[in-house]
Amino acid sequence: MSPRIAILIPALNEELAIREVVTSALAVCADVIVVDDGSTDATLERIADLPVQVLRHATPQGKGESLREGFREALRRGFDAVVTMDGDGQHSAADVPRLIAAARQYPDHLVIGARIRGRENQPAARRRANAVADWGISWGCGIPVADTQSGQRYYPRRALELVDLPAQGFVFEAAILIAAVRELGLGVVSVPIDIRYQPGARRSHFRPVIDVTRITWYTILRVIHYGHVVASYRRSHDTPPRVIDPPLAGAHA
Repeated sequence: MSPRIAILIPALNEELAIREVVTSALAVCADVIVVDDGSTDATLERIADLPVQVLRHATPQGKGESLREGFREALRRGFDAVVTMDGDGQHSAADVPRLIAAARQYPDHLVIGARIRGRENQPAARRRANAVADWGISWGCGIPVADTQSGQRYYPRRALELVDLPAQGFVFEAAILIAAVRELGLGVVSVPIDIRYQPGARRSHFRPVIDVTRITWYTILRVIHYGHVVASYRRSHDTPPRVIDPPLAGAHA
């Protein structure tokens, strides 16, 4: 039996891109959950006629809380896995079948859509921030991970069950990645995707200095918590991350 998969899209003030993001998600998956994080623009109006489940925060709670609420809903509805996509259009739903194919090839793994293609188009400050995060979060995981900051991921149900981890904002994505590897023994595999920046898109909610600092501090504490600091560093940096480009046969949700 094929796993039941939902696409989860956290959104905050995404009126420019959200309709295209959601319609493209529906083209590859019948079950789409949108968590609106207290948008003050026309985000909800833009998708009001689409057959998706919408959860809404009255005021912004941060990306971590949006993902957390979406994970809880997916667990409640009995989904076996969730694929996350950001609401600003930087991720393509056309890549979702590739993530699913990778998950079938590598059971008990998280799958990350790694923004490897066209990396030269990424702003220099963002590229440096991501490199720092990859260096630290890989150490926290104890294995090498490509593009630890990507919001396009495949989470198996076991990872979703880590929903109550005490981490907020963008730290939540790092926390669940580290805990999935360290506490559940899950692996991580990445699938290369394009770096996309939409013309006229709103400014990113990710703050390179503040958010990377918070993620780094959280990761340092987890490295200390798990111990074997030097061995963890060697395991996470002596070999390259596992990156694959799987065939697509039978990969739709």
